[in-house]
Amino acid sequence: MTGRSLEAADRRLQALRLAMGPVLRAALADPRVVEVMVNPDGGIWIERAGEGRGFSGEHMAPADAERIMRLLADHVGEVVNRDHPLVSATLPETGERFQGVYMPVAMRPSFSIRKRPASVFTLADYVREGVMSELQADILARAAGERWNILIAGGAGTGKTTLANAILALPAYVQDRVILIEDTPELCCSALDQLPLLTKRSDPPVAMADLVRASLRLRPDRIVIGEVRDGSALDMLKAWNTGHPGGLATLHANSALEALSRLEDLIGEVIAQIPRRAIGQAVDLIAFLKRTPGGRVLEALVRVEGWSEGAYQVHDAD
Repeated sequence: MTGRSLEAADRRLQALRLAMGPVLRAALADPRVVEVMVNPDGGIWIERAGEGRGFSGEHMAPADAERIMRLLADHVGEVVNRDHPLVSATLPETGERFQGVYMPVAMRPSFSIRKRPASVFTLADYVREGVMSELQADILARAAGERWNILIAGGAGTGKTTLANAILALPAYVQDRVILIEDTPELCCSALDQLPLLTKRSDPPVAMADLVRASLRLRPDRIVIGEVRDGSALDMLKAWNTGHPGGLATLHANSALEALSRLEDLIGEVIAQIPRRAIGQAVDLIAFLKRTPGGRVLEALVRVEGWSEGAYQVHDAD
């Protein structure tokens, strides 16, 4: 990067800090904060670990919210306007995940910033906090050690990525070559030999399915996908079923069993005939997280043992 380019990048960074204002800057610097949200009315909402989401009592001017979106769109080589109202990016330097929405998708510029965890929450931490039992932690550790393919399911904000990081921190991953595939960098892995890959939205785009297929030619021991949300689910199944066991992925679903139905729906986006037998062979364990009034809990661990007689063969692992 030339001196002039560095100066321009520094000016954009200073402009971004100024547009964010003291409330957002303080929230992003607070290690307890996990997410910051700005709504169309300008209201700033902050979620803190162990406390939940709450209104900060402060508002952001629409012009500042729009300026933040434009600066981050420029940072990732995109534009934001009425024809391109969505912005997905990561904050420069610190890497927080940013998702913005512009008119006419929203009445006024709005966005959410998801922070990367300051430290990895371990399985022992989950047991101590009452999120899971010792038995469940033992099963997850065993699944990682025996190279089961693990699917972490749950609704939005249930902590799927946090649990994925806890599993990836286990000693079972240290000696393997792990390919990490994500839209934004959120996964943390204990593997010494790892290759993180990120999708690319700007032209020419690089989709999740492209990266999953490319990963097969990158000598992986394990293939980990941050979130399965499209037809790349089919490529994931093929990868997991062709000599690369021990994979890990997250998925939005309302229950452990519905995670399999959700996989079917995603695969149905690219092929007409659903390969249920391949799904039953590829997925070994489903970990389902749920948000309750008392906090997040690992509600179920479900063992998948194939497809036969017109149904998935499943049973509770815990």
